[in-house]
Amino acid sequence: MNLDRPWRPLVLDVVLAVAGTAVLMIGALAAGDAEPVDYVAVLAGSLVLVVWRRAPITALIVATSCMLFYVVRTNPGPPAAFPVLITLYAAVRAGHQLILAVAGVVFLGGTVAASLATAEQPVQDLIDRTVLLLGWFLAAAVAGTVSRHRQAYLQQVEQRAAEAERTREEVARRRAGEERLRIARELHDSLTHCISIIKVQAGVAVHLARKRGTEVPDALLAVQEASGEAMRELRSTLEVLRDSTDDAPVHGLDRIDELVDQVRSAGLPIVVTVTGEPRRLPANVDRAAYRIVQEALTNITRHAGGASASVHVGYRPGELVIQVEDDGTTGPDPSLVPGNGLTGMRERVATLGGRLHAGHRPEGGFTVRAELPEAPEPLPA
Repeated sequence: MNLDRPWRPLVLDVVLAVAGTAVLMIGALAAGDAEPVDYVAVLAGSLVLVVWRRAPITALIVATSCMLFYVVRTNPGPPAAFPVLITLYAAVRAGHQLILAVAGVVFLGGTVAASLATAEQPVQDLIDRTVLLLGWFLAAAVAGTVSRHRQAYLQQVEQRAAEAERTREEVARRRAGEERLRIARELHDSLTHCISIIKVQAGVAVHLARKRGTEVPDALLAVQEASGEAMRELRSTLEVLRDSTDDAPVHGLDRIDELVDQVRSAGLPIVVTVTGEPRRLPANVDRAAYRIVQEALTNITRHAGGASASVHVGYRPGELVIQVEDDGTTGPDPSLVPGNGLTGMRERVATLGGRLHAGHRPEGGFTVRAELPEAPEPLPA
């Protein structure tokens, strides 16, 4: 059975019913002793095969009654048992053994009684005919039983396959959770210690400078602030790694002013423009936009010394556009390869189904432009 074509079994049943009706009708016409009521019985007993899959009990009762009526009146021979055999097979396949015995006894008994009543058939022919019908009935019952067991076996196989798939998914989720916890421990043990030392040393240096009455260098204050922000970022990252629901608090565009102020304190002039009507964004889009701005500004600070930067946030219908540019003097360098920052940007944007352009400007400097759909369809990693 083709599961992609649910109408196919119905078409086959209709063809079977029409073919059975045609064969029995031709036999009734050839015999010449059938009356209109006999044709009606043949028609009803054969056309009921249309529903033998969906209503096997009803089909068996109707076929047995009509064909037994036809057999008792005209004694047409073994072909009259075909509709009964098919519906009997369906009933056994559905698990109804009792009605099988009742239908078999009624039809076989009625056939034998009708043959004895006519007294025109030799005893040996009657015995052979009865044994033949009995063999057909047993074959139909065996075929129905085998089909029922096969269906049960296939159902068990499907259930086992579904259970195995579910088990694999659970194992994969558990391993992913264990890996997240391992990464969180490694980050905590390595980065937290280093960043804490930087923060403490910067704090001590600021304290000593103020105690001595000397001016605290802006770079030292930027280090102190950046180390504190790095600690907060690291805590948020660790919370995300330890929380499988990914509901840990993360930064979004609502924190972009703090990010810009922090970068400005390191000596990078930045102009921020916002177009469109600001609105609440999906969490994954909001997070990706913040990280793209953060990484782009970090790259400008590291590689475009003496430059100024611009950050543009555009709210479009169904889309968020992020563009970060600098006017530095650096140009394309074939010897350089993209770092982890650009790779991470591309991965974030690709996961959300958006587009990213990152490259050098013709007039000098670098630009990063990301177009993020607000209702993304996550792509496979």
